[in-house]
Amino acid sequence: MAQKSPESLTCDQSLSSQEDREGPEEGLSPPCDPGQTKTSSVRVLTKEEVDRLSCERVLVSGFKQMKLEKDCQKNWDLFYKRNSTKFFKDRHWTTREFEELRACREFESQKLVLLEAGCGVGNCIFPLLEDDLNIFVYACDFSPRAVEFVKLNPLYCPERCSAFQCDLTKDDLRENVPEGGVDVITLIFVLSAIHPDKMKLALQNISRVLKPGGIVLFRDYGLYDHAMLRFKAGSKLGENFYVRQDGTRSYFFSKELLAELFQDSGLQCVSNDYVLRETVNKKEGLCVPRVFLQSKFTKASRASDDSLHEDT
Repeated sequence: MAQKSPESLTCDQSLSSQEDREGPEEGLSPPCDPGQTKTSSVRVLTKEEVDRLSCERVLVSGFKQMKLEKDCQKNWDLFYKRNSTKFFKDRHWTTREFEELRACREFESQKLVLLEAGCGVGNCIFPLLEDDLNIFVYACDFSPRAVEFVKLNPLYCPERCSAFQCDLTKDDLRENVPEGGVDVITLIFVLSAIHPDKMKLALQNISRVLKPGGIVLFRDYGLYDHAMLRFKAGSKLGENFYVRQDGTRSYFFSKELLAELFQDSGLQCVSNDYVLRETVNKKEGLCVPRVFLQSKFTKASRASDDSLHEDT
C-alpha cells in the first residue's frame, strides 16, 4: 500500500468533484501545518453565506426522507460498487493526530485492541496494521460490499483483524466484539452519515464495547463546512442535515451538539475542537474553507465511577 507523501496533504489539493463528499482530501496535514487551525469557535460566515443558508427553508418531503432511510444501506453499497477502493485515500495521519493510539499503553509491547466503527474499505485500519505490529483491529461497516473489500485486501489477516457488517444503530456490537474489550474506538466520517434521531443509539452501542478508561477518537464534518454551503436547493433534510445526489446523507456538527450526544451516551469529553483549513479548488480557482470537528471522548474508569458514588 503506497505511503501518502506530505505533499499530498497540503492545501493545494482540489476539492472532490463527487457531490462534495469528504473523499480524496480527507487526510489531515501534519499538526504543525500552518494551513490548519484548531479552534473552539465556530467559523464566522460571510454575508453571502448567511443569505444562502437563510434561503434554505424547504425540506425534502417526508415520503422521500423515509425512502432514503429505508435505502441507506443500499445507497452506500452502490457507492462502493461505483468507486471500489479508489475513492478514499489511506489515512496515514491518524497516529500523528491521535497520539492515544500509542500513548494509552502501559508498556510498548502491550497489545492494543481497536474498533474502527465505519471502516469503509480499510483506509484507516491497514496503515495502522502496517505501522503497529502490536494491534488487533475489529472493523465494521454498514455496507456489506465495503466489508468484502476489507477482507479481500492482501493485508487482511484474521489473526490481526476481524471485519464484519453492522448497522451501528440496531445491531449489537457485542455479537462480534467482547463487551468492554476495546481500548480505542475510531469514529471517522461515520456519525455524520447516520440519521440524527439514531446517532445516540450508535454511540450507546460503541460505548458497550469500550473498556472503562478507553477512548473514542472522532473526526467528522463541522458546522459551516464548505460542502454544507454547496448543497443545492432540494437537498435539505433537516437542520444541518443534507442528502447528496447519490442518496447518501451528511450531517454537519456543532461542537455543543456533539458533546451533548456523547455525554448522553455515557462518554466524557476530553477535547472537542473545530479544525479549520483552506483548500484550493484549482478547477474553479477558489480557496474554500473546510471545517471539521476533531474530538476525544472517554469512558469513565471504574475508580472514577466509585468515587462519584461516594461523593453522592
